[in-house]
Amino acid sequence: MATSVAQTTEGIVGKCVAVARDVLQLPARHVWIDYDKEADVLHMSFRKSQGATKTVEVNEDILVRKGGRTVVGVTIMNASAHR
Repeated sequence: MATSVAQTTEGIVGKCVAVARDVLQLPARHVWIDYDKEADVLHMSFRKSQGATKTVEVNEDILVRKGGRTVVGVTIMNASAHR
């Protein structure tokens, strides 16, 4: 049992480190991530209160939220298909 928990913990930590490498490349100082598994929608916000004034549809699955000229968030529908 302890080995299973350790392996699970190690797997989660490894995945978090992989995500961190990518997040650190974003031009944002803060990132909030919310995933709705049932709807398969991933929301990423780069401001605590987005303050989006415009939404740009990149394609049928990806929306970019903008506050003026600044990207304040991204929404990815069918997120599990974009691995």
